[in-house]
Amino acid sequence: MLASFQQQTLTAAQAAEQLGLSRSRFYTLATACLRAVTQTPETLWTPGTSGGDHAAAWPMAVTDLLKKRLACTPPSPYSFAASEALRLHAFKLDRAQVRHWALQNGLAHATPVHKPHAPVRRWQRSQIGELWQLDASPHHWFPTCVLDFPMLNMLDDCSRVFVGSKIYDRERLLSYLDFLPAAFQAYGRPLQLYVDYHSIFFTQNPDALTQLGAALKFYDISFLYAPTPQAKGKIEREHQFWQGRLPPYFASEHITEIEEANPHIDQLRLHHNAAETHRELRMTPQQAWDRARRAKRSVLRPTPRCPWWPFVWSLRTTIKIGTDGRVPIGAQRLRLEKPAGTKVILCRHPSGHHSVLAAQPDKNAKPVLLFTNRSN
Repeated sequence: MLASFQQQTLTAAQAAEQLGLSRSRFYTLATACLRAVTQTPETLWTPGTSGGDHAAAWPMAVTDLLKKRLACTPPSPYSFAASEALRLHAFKLDRAQVRHWALQNGLAHATPVHKPHAPVRRWQRSQIGELWQLDASPHHWFPTCVLDFPMLNMLDDCSRVFVGSKIYDRERLLSYLDFLPAAFQAYGRPLQLYVDYHSIFFTQNPDALTQLGAALKFYDISFLYAPTPQAKGKIEREHQFWQGRLPPYFASEHITEIEEANPHIDQLRLHHNAAETHRELRMTPQQAWDRARRAKRSVLRPTPRCPWWPFVWSLRTTIKIGTDGRVPIGAQRLRLEKPAGTKVILCRHPSGHHSVLAAQPDKNAKPVLLFTNRSN
């Protein structure tokens, strides 16, 4: 039969069908035969046996998870389903295996529209902490809710480590005052944040700072403004990463509230950093982070033990003590032991409580706390 194929009296498809093989396996045999005859024509050639499929069956818990993630509306991306099998069951799969399984079990996605790759590879910083990209992405995260909620994302430009990802009810200053210090405490202080020209970051007066800009400057962090949306390609692609994963995850887990969703996002973020290989880096973000640290390619600074820390990351307003010796705090008017007409600083914290300071934050002085309604 191989001789007939070599003499072109039998096609590869016909020979493979008669032998009960795939075409690729038949070509492998034909190539091995031709090589053996060419090199040692006096030797009798015997075809080797096929390796066959000796892979162990997937655990039922894994297949149940794949059905749960792929059968929901919208369905999970194959790469996310593979990531979930590793995160929840320590069972390693790749995207192609999940896709093949989905095709066999009637859970395959519709054919996606082909997107051309970017013609050039974008630059990246060489040191961790040199630049963190920050942006918000409003999206329809919860399939049962018609509202769009903003998700704040921040990643290290060098290693691609997600240093923060969290959904808020609105994109406002208090959201950033809650989001940023948590990332700094977990990873350290970067040199710069890469942002757009949103009014939270940028003022029309180049010599003035927004309140968020002033808070960052207090801890020696500055803004770098992106000239165009395309210049923030890394963080924009990470928005697509979350937009593809979170809606099916929330649908399959029946998560409908922001407060319930954010702890899950944090677990997914940490798993992505530690276990998923980045396409461009060819290693996980955490591996890239650790490699940069070992090579002393880090400009991160530790979070300072500063008494001003909770007050810098608050929404501050200058108010005057009234003639009755009281100031408005929320729906109440509370008395302070200060003369009427004295200016004080009302701090509204992201947690919802309030504080009153005698003066604005100053590195050369300690805070004088006049009042707080914090419970602990």
